[in-house]
Amino acid sequence: MNKWRWIACAGALAAIFVAVRISSAADEDLDSLKVCRETQKLIFENAFVRVIDDVIPPGVTEPKHRHPHGVVVTLADADVESKTYPEGRVARGHSKSGNVNWSEPTVHEVHNVGTEPTHYIRIDVK
Repeated sequence: MNKWRWIACAGALAAIFVAVRISSAADEDLDSLKVCRETQKLIFENAFVRVIDDVIPPGVTEPKHRHPHGVVVTLADADVESKTYPEGRVARGHSKSGNVNWSEPTVHEVHNVGTEPTHYIRIDVK
């Protein structure tokens, strides 16, 4: 490999490394357990999953945060309004106690628009 190809390859690898580090830092800044300390509590974690107990009081909004894909178990009927990023789409929804749903990776805000606390168990897959 000639000198210029080596320099170009090294530069490309350095740029990829910097992009990955910036992306990782952005993900860390939106970690739900850091951003939503008041509503989300870690109840179990290992190399494969992170299990979160999530209770949102009426009228409270969880700030913008992220989740990887996983399973959400609804433990109490809930009425929420969710804003997803980056598109900014807002949707209202009702969850029934006992529902179990698969969730794709998301970045969102969640507002409890109901009169009772929400209660979810979220199993995030690593």
